[in-house]
Amino acid sequence: MLVLENVWAGYDDAAAVLKGVSFRVDPLEIVAMLGVNGAGKSTLLRVISGLLPARRGSISFEGRSIAGVPPHRRTALGLVQVPEGRQILSSMTVEENLLLGGYLQRRDKAALERAAAQVYELFPILRERRRQLGGSLSGGEQQMLAIGRALMAKPRLLLLDEPSLGLAPLVVKHIFQVIALLRDQGISILLVEQNAKKAIELADRGLILRNGEVVLTGAGIELWASEEVKSAYLGTVPSGILISPKPPPL
Repeated sequence: MLVLENVWAGYDDAAAVLKGVSFRVDPLEIVAMLGVNGAGKSTLLRVISGLLPARRGSISFEGRSIAGVPPHRRTALGLVQVPEGRQILSSMTVEENLLLGGYLQRRDKAALERAAAQVYELFPILRERRRQLGGSLSGGEQQMLAIGRALMAKPRLLLLDEPSLGLAPLVVKHIFQVIALLRDQGISILLVEQNAKKAIELADRGLILRNGEVVLTGAGIELWASEEVKSAYLGTVPSGILISPKPPPL
């Protein structure tokens, strides 16, 4: 579904942040991207979504190159990002945020209503809060709204940037359950996540990004058992999210 080949990128005239990144996301799978802060994860998502141009290399989505395609056109193709930090519109209501997410199908009121109903089914609390301003929601509710807003755009591939960051454990559990359900409903997912344990348990495959380069890829259980992950990645992540040496249950 998504293929990156030798992608280099950076900001302005500074040194490259991404250095020859290559990987793929296949249909109907969750791929987890792991790495410490500064590894280049969010930069890579910005390149995929079109917010930052690649300096060289190629990116294709569903078999076509998306080089030079602006972000809103990528969204129309089904490539939709949920940014780190939620970035909802705090002065608009929950319902207005969702309708904005469905802007591309704004002329089809019935389709918008169906999409909103699906979001409310995934996140019932948003139905209760639909008249509230986005800024009045809790952090967990705002994350639900950010995901729901993205779902209104009918994604085929969803880019999730740190969806569990700063959330209570029960909310994190619900968010990850929804991510698994979305994959079962036909949405492929590229997941950037600092909670390495949960990401590896959930993902079909994973990759480790370090200093702007992919240093390891494999199935979740393979990454779990890798000495390179334990020494090069797990030894430097914040306390509290280290992965146990035992593999996750199958």
